[in-house]
Amino acid sequence: MTEIQKKTIIGCVCAVSCEILFGLSYLFTKKITSDVDAVTLLGWRFLLAFIMMNILLITGYININIKKKHFSSLLKIAALQPIAYFTCETFGIQMTTASESGSIIACIPIASLVASILFLQKKPTRFQTSGICLTVVGVIVCVTAKGFESSFSGIGYIMLCMAVLSYSLYCVSAEKADKTTSIEKTYVMIACGACFFATMAIAKSIAAGTVVDLLMLPFQNTVFLFSIVYLGIVSSVISFVLFNISISSIGTNKASSFVGISTAVSVLAGVFILDEKFSAMQCYGTLIILLGVYIANMKSRFFWR
Repeated sequence: MTEIQKKTIIGCVCAVSCEILFGLSYLFTKKITSDVDAVTLLGWRFLLAFIMMNILLITGYININIKKKHFSSLLKIAALQPIAYFTCETFGIQMTTASESGSIIACIPIASLVASILFLQKKPTRFQTSGICLTVVGVIVCVTAKGFESSFSGIGYIMLCMAVLSYSLYCVSAEKADKTTSIEKTYVMIACGACFFATMAIAKSIAAGTVVDLLMLPFQNTVFLFSIVYLGIVSSVISFVLFNISISSIGTNKASSFVGISTAVSVLAGVFILDEKFSAMQCYGTLIILLGVYIANMKSRFFWR
C-alpha cells in the first residue's frame, strides 16, 4: 500500500467518523433545545471544549506550536467556522422552517465544490460532481419527507446561505493552511468559538438578569450537562480534529462529499433511539445519500482525471 493510499484511507475514515458523530449530536440537541436557548448551548459547548483542549495540552496528549506568520490564517478559519457558520445557522434556523433550513444547509457540499474550483483551482471528477449532487438530493428528500413548509423569511434565507458560504470557505481555508496541524487548527477554532459564544451567552444573561442561572445550569440540569459534554468534547473537539484531518488528507472535494452522512445518521438515530417514525421517503433519501457518497469516492479508468 502506497503512502497516497494510506492517506486516502485515513482521510475517508476520519470524514465518515466525523459525520457519524455530527449526526448523533441530533439526539442531544433535540432533547435540550426546548429548555435552553441556542446561544446558551453554544456558549457552554465551546467553553467546555476549550477546557478539554487545554487539559489535553497541559497533560501532554497534544502539542501546539503555532508560528506567528500562520496565526492570521488560523484566525480566518476560526472566524468562518465555528463563529460565522454557527451564528448564521442558529439565527437562520430560528427564522425559517425545518424543511427550508435543512434544504439550504444541504447545499454545503455543492458550495464547497464550487469554492474548491474557484480558490484552489481543483477540478472535481465527474464521479465527485455526480455523487455530491446526488447526496444533496438525498438530504433534501430526508428533510422534506414530513412535508415542506415556507416561512417566506428573506433574512432567514440570507442567514442560511451565509452559513453555507462560511462553511465552504472554511473547508478551502483549512486545506490552504497546510503549514499547521489539524490539532492547531482545532485549538484556535475552539478557543475563538469559546470566547465569542461564551461572551454572547454572558451578555444575554446580564441583560436578562439571569447570570447565576447561566453559571449553575450544568449543575442543576443533568440532561443539559450530558448534552454539552457530548456536543463540547465529542462533537466539537473530536469531530473538528477528524474533519480537519480529512481535509488535509483527501482535500475539500472528497471531504465534503461525506457531509450527507450526518443527515442519514440523525434520521436513523431518531428512528432507533427516539422511536421516531421512519417514512418511505426518509428511507429513499438515506439510500440516495449513501449511493451519492459511494459514487463521489469511486474511481473509474474511463472517467478518472
